[in-house]
Amino acid sequence: MSTETRQYEQDGQVMSYQCFGDAEAPFQLVWAHGWGQDCTALQPIAESWRLSGQNLLIDFPGFGASPRPAKDWGTADYADYCAAFLNTLPPARRLWVGHSFGCRVGLQLAARHPTLVNGLCLIAAAGLPRRRSLASRLKVKSKVALYKSLRALPVGDKDRLRERFGSADYQAAGEMRGILNKVVNEDLSDVAREIKCQVKLIYGSADEETPPEIGHRLAQLIPAAEFVKLDGLDHYSVLDGGRHQTAFQLKRFVEAMEDEA
Repeated sequence: MSTETRQYEQDGQVMSYQCFGDAEAPFQLVWAHGWGQDCTALQPIAESWRLSGQNLLIDFPGFGASPRPAKDWGTADYADYCAAFLNTLPPARRLWVGHSFGCRVGLQLAARHPTLVNGLCLIAAAGLPRRRSLASRLKVKSKVALYKSLRALPVGDKDRLRERFGSADYQAAGEMRGILNKVVNEDLSDVAREIKCQVKLIYGSADEETPPEIGHRLAQLIPAAEFVKLDGLDHYSVLDGGRHQTAFQLKRFVEAMEDEA
């Protein structure tokens, strides 16, 4: 069961993905990486399903081996593109496994194209505005005010200002900054309410990028959602050092879906 690298193309937009595993298995797993990553981020967990499922590890357009979209896409655009891709595949019981940004797209996919996924396993899911403490809100407002004041000056390098005050993701985004700006400002609360499939939300207790409180709120919005918090893990260790715990939770989720089938 070797790994194949394939490409999907629609209207000139190409998406690269890896495929491995048993095509005759009862489950097809689509693995959707986070912002600034590519399909290799989820490969260590996906490998545990090589013998018991067909695995599709995608590089979202603009990441990995997939070229950037010609326009600045939001998560709905990514979801519609992925839906077109999934429609080219043979029918299967399909599970979308996302991390961070991949969860945003998964939420949109399940809401906009409910027949294409039977379940969502969302790891460190983003998609709701963070709830910050008063001190944190004041710090952010002060930083924004300083940035705007400096930009208003008739002198100075405006690009360097953006890099100085922007987040780490913003500084690293390069040609993807337009898409990043669109994505991070989305509030998917209404989208979450539309989801009808089974959903498992997995968060690390030490995650400061997408804190567990986001997962608690998503679980309240999604009708059929289960929330799990893994002690001591953060936004990235849920995929590497703590991946065995994450894989165990995914296995339990799949078993529960099989019992209901």
